[in-house]
Amino acid sequence: MLRLVGPGAAGKSTAGALVATRLNLPFIDLDGGFSKQHGDIGEFIRRNGYGEYARQNVETYRSMLRPDANSAVLALSSGFMTYADDIHPDYPGLRQEIICSPTTFVLLPSLALEVCVSETVRRQSGRPFTRSLAREEAVIRERFPIYVGLAARKIETMRSPDAVVDEIVMALQQQTNPQASPSRSAIERL
Repeated sequence: MLRLVGPGAAGKSTAGALVATRLNLPFIDLDGGFSKQHGDIGEFIRRNGYGEYARQNVETYRSMLRPDANSAVLALSSGFMTYADDIHPDYPGLRQEIICSPTTFVLLPSLALEVCVSETVRRQSGRPFTRSLAREEAVIRERFPIYVGLAARKIETMRSPDAVVDEIVMALQQQTNPQASPSRSAIERL
């Protein structure tokens, strides 16, 4: 499974859908899966708190780890890699598996903190969400060190979606077979 992690508005869903199309793989959006099971994420958090959202989000992720979903592209929720270890009994192992997978990519607008913060807030300002722009800035500043500290390949997304997809597909190709073009058979080893 190819996993895309990073902050909100980093381009995980956009790039994920395009990578999936290019490689003829299913695309799974964790936020979409959560919403399908539990309704609107913001409303769920208001009713139940962030901790319960995180626990249920881990459960939603676990439900997506079926054998038939191994060859898929998955965009994780923006905070998934930032939960406390005790949020769910399986979370530490799942998080470690994600971090160690050669098919995990961290998407960030930029690897420069101030540019990343500015661009994330700018992108989020055009989306319907429940946090103020000041809170959004505080969240990305808090999470940025976590994202850049992950031992997974970083992809900067302040460029065309096609350029981002090209970089991801080329990285996958180099991992699976440096001489072959990316194909479903090479990617099936995800």
